Amino acid sequence: MSMKLPHAHPPPALGEEEPPPSPPPQRRPRGFASGPAASAGAGAAGPPRRRGEREREREKERTKLRERHRRAITSRMLAGLRQHGNFPLPARADMNDVLAALARAAGWTVHPDGTTFRSSNQPHLPPPPPQLGMFQVAPVETPAFINTLNSYAIGTPLDSQASALQTDDSLSPSSLDSVVADRSIKTENYGNSSSANSLNCMDNDQLLRSSAVLAGDYTKTPYIPVYASLPMGIINSHCQLVDPEGVRAELRHLKSLNVDGVVVDCWWGIVEAWIPRKYEWSGYRDLFGIIKEFKLKVQVVLSFHGCGDTGSGDVLISLPKWIMEIAKENQDIFFTDREGRRSTECLSWGIDKERVLRGRTGIEAYFDFMRSFHMEFRNLSEEGLISAIEIGLGASGELRYPSCPEIMGWKYPGIGEFQCYDRYMQKNLRKSAVSRGHLFWARGPDNAGYYNSRPHETGFFCDGGDYDSFYGRFFLNWYSGVLIDHVDQVLSLATLAFDGAEIVVKVPSIYWWYRTASHAAELTAGFYNPTNRDGYSPVLKMLKKHAVILKLVCYGPQFTVQENDEAFADLEGLTWQVMNTAWDHGLPICIESALPCLDGDMYSQILDTAKPRNDPDRHHASFFSYRQQPPFLLQRDVYFPELRTFVKCMHGEAPQNGEG
Repeated sequence: MSMKLPHAHPPPALGEEEPPPSPPPQRRPRGFASGPAASAGAGAAGPPRRRGEREREREKERTKLRERHRRAITSRMLAGLRQHGNFPLPARADMNDVLAALARAAGWTVHPDGTTFRSSNQPHLPPPPPQLGMFQVAPVETPAFINTLNSYAIGTPLDSQASALQTDDSLSPSSLDSVVADRSIKTENYGNSSSANSLNCMDNDQLLRSSAVLAGDYTKTPYIPVYASLPMGIINSHCQLVDPEGVRAELRHLKSLNVDGVVVDCWWGIVEAWIPRKYEWSGYRDLFGIIKEFKLKVQVVLSFHGCGDTGSGDVLISLPKWIMEIAKENQDIFFTDREGRRSTECLSWGIDKERVLRGRTGIEAYFDFMRSFHMEFRNLSEEGLISAIEIGLGASGELRYPSCPEIMGWKYPGIGEFQCYDRYMQKNLRKSAVSRGHLFWARGPDNAGYYNSRPHETGFFCDGGDYDSFYGRFFLNWYSGVLIDHVDQVLSLATLAFDGAEIVVKVPSIYWWYRTASHAAELTAGFYNPTNRDGYSPVLKMLKKHAVILKLVCYGPQFTVQENDEAFADLEGLTWQVMNTAWDHGLPICIESALPCLDGDMYSQILDTAKPRNDPDRHHASFFSYRQQPPFLLQRDVYFPELRTFVKCMHGEAPQNGEG
């Protein structure tokens, strides 16, 4: 049966000329060209080159979306192998690492150059199971591979594992996604219990058992000094030591635990409280004298921010009174959100170079304070009593914008808000936009939501949102660039003031919304770290320039499993991204616990972070700071035995039998 093709011409008769071929059907224009202007001809639609450029840009965006989807699938697969199979995959694993791990699990030998062959001695048997120490092997759903997967648990000795933390010179977007994956928190006992309930439910027998688990296998590991922070309320607003005998009793207990030293907060709002350039150090001088009696070292924290809760419950530490007097006439010295609300916790970085503080810039005020401290306590530094000085660089003493202030109603896991609407930050933004030739970019995003918004509820942070547009990339580069510039200026003067002393900078752990594309909470805090960009590398490169020590905050199970899942939180992924990036830059790291530790599980988590067992380069933390807070100080009989064992593990010592 023959079929007639539509519009087909019959063959020409003999001697006739073949008719010219019909022109190809015209394609319907797409995009902006499909509007009314397209029907008026090519001339009205614009030059062909411009239309081609627009189409290429659209294709780039579509390719970017496809690549994100592919990387998300890969990251989930890698996370499943790590979590449920305990495969020793590097943080930046690729398919070669996966194939090598599967081959080793099946009993094959895989050399670093890729040579693969079946082992001759045990051709059909997996490697023997390791000594698990304090770790537990996660259950695997496939029974046939249980023994094989167990042999690659986290506790496997280094010589029988692949290098689990090999790093490249560059951090690619796909490598970042390898740590952005779904992880289930294994300690479900924290799911619905508060700290008070945990305290009531724990007895000494439980703590002794967890101490035995905590001991693990940390003998002959590197010695990591341990510092315990003293309560902030021990110095009152007149810079007087409140309870000298109470301080001695506290130091006596800490000395019995064999800690190396203590952490002391020196508050700008107390020392230079009333008159510019008039510094009162008497209370701190008395405190350092008592600490010297116990032969403990001191890490000093120069706090250039305010604090509403000092832990004592009756002391409010604000910025200096003369700063607050200036603010009555010029509130733009504070960070400001889109609604015009001021954050009085710390000064805006917009006044770093503006002489608005009684003839001084913000940077000059910080430098004068640091120089005064050095001149007052130079002898203690020379004697070795003061081992390190931490410089506060933002909200809560951390290097970040005050994007999540609880006083403004923020609650976890809100994304926070950009803090760039004071007069001086807007002036800086306008200057940057003019230099780019786009004056209309001199504004903050108008679709970035509010403090307690979720990323998908905003047009700026949602998947494919404006954060990845041309304007979004310009704004976020500028916003994070102000943070990096502030770091550079303050640390340049700190190095000059302290002349060779160890300087520490604290970087926050903003881990909620880490498993989303935009990393919204990190963006509002000043870290331009979406899925397709490493936002920590430029910051850590600047810290390396000034040869400082990076302090990373280590959180415990502060929120329930359900809350963290809903917030797409990933503390582990963020921690390892920052630590690997720091080590790539040759930057030393120290750890601080943000919450009081309640049992051996939390101590074990800190130990595993401070002393990675399967790191071929033997990286480890420089020291550890323990943030103890009331009412836990009152529970010495419960928590001090646990802390004593933890300190011994940090020191690489074996706890004595019966020691809890």
